[in-house]
Amino acid sequence: MKFAVLSALIIPVAGHGWVGSIAVAGKTYQGNGLGTSGSASCIRQVDTNSPVTSVSDPNLACGPNAQLAQDVANANPGDSIDVNWVSTAGAWFHDVGPLLTYLASCGSASCTQFDASQAMWFKIQQSGRDANGWVQAELNSGAPANFTLPANLAPGNYLLRHEIIALQNGVSPGGAEFYASCSQLVVAGSESGGPTQSELVKLPGAYSATDPGILVDVYTNPNAPYTFPGPPIAAFVAQGGGGGNAPASPATTPAQPQPSAGTTSPSKTPTLSPPAAPSASGTCVLRRNVLTPKKQWHRSLRNLAFFSK
Repeated sequence: MKFAVLSALIIPVAGHGWVGSIAVAGKTYQGNGLGTSGSASCIRQVDTNSPVTSVSDPNLACGPNAQLAQDVANANPGDSIDVNWVSTAGAWFHDVGPLLTYLASCGSASCTQFDASQAMWFKIQQSGRDANGWVQAELNSGAPANFTLPANLAPGNYLLRHEIIALQNGVSPGGAEFYASCSQLVVAGSESGGPTQSELVKLPGAYSATDPGILVDVYTNPNAPYTFPGPPIAAFVAQGGGGGNAPASPATTPAQPQPSAGTTSPSKTPTLSPPAAPSASGTCVLRRNVLTPKKQWHRSLRNLAFFSK
């Protein structure tokens, strides 16, 4: 019996993951696997496939002990980007929870030397559910997460942050699992779109452990609306087009406080006059969640504690 319980606990470790590659406008940039020192990459390498579980952990920004990358990926406004999440078991394993995408300006210098702890992030995309269920589940087949850069994004050096929040244990405080990966971009073009000061956030800092999109039971009431954590998508994104892979209907996003007066925004991120922000009153309606064997396993795993008594 103890062996069976131990085996069950080992399975999710094999299912934890990281970003193996990204593709920008069809050009693939490979990352380096855990514990390897391969060729130069634009993807910041993490040192473990384990998730971050505290919203105050500095590793929330780019993943566990993420290292500066030596290369950058070239991009243009409106480019399609694929993020390929992998695990030691092969494809991505978890299937409930949102996908979120952020950018941060690295300023006038290359992102190869940019400290992510100094980043001021703005959100450009978020995905919850579509007509088929959680978008995250599509990664289980090996499909990449896909989105587009804002079509009016100003040129510059940007750190791209893609995040998966796995919510199979989100019913318990500290149960949500945060998987983040950062890639280094150089965006060309002559556009001028950028976030307003109030749309910039720090990570950690933008999330609370009790946010309704983090401390949440996604199984008991699968038809409940889901509230994305973090700031709203920057208003300029909707003006110029971009983001993509959005839920079937907009989901609610909690309002975020403005940075304090002593906070400096990235030096090269343009600031537009605040346009009318998209409404945050919509909800992403959850369809009834059919319990597949894997989802039944996720639910039952929460009840295994008594075996250790």
